[in-house]
Amino acid sequence: MTDKILNLLGLAKRAGKIITGEELVVKSIQHQTAKFIFLANDASNNLNKKIIDKSNTYQIKISTKYNQEELSAAIGSDRKVLAVMDNGFAKKMENLLMQ
Repeated sequence: MTDKILNLLGLAKRAGKIITGEELVVKSIQHQTAKFIFLANDASNNLNKKIIDKSNTYQIKISTKYNQEELSAAIGSDRKVLAVMDNGFAKKMENLLMQ
């Protein structure tokens, strides 16, 4: 079964609605431009703590459902953390995660 959320991540990446990389994601959380965060469940403890703490502080929803390999394959580059910058994509992904 193909995962709809990972497919949506690929679409969002091609639409330019995703940013990647620890520093850019942290800045997008602080500026509250990030709408949803995907953090690899196999990321380092330091990265986990930093991203989860920032997301909780700024009340941005986060998912750790996927590992680095799955997230990287979905967007076509090797990443551990991504921020979805578009409300439409973020809402759809959040709804799919709740099913």
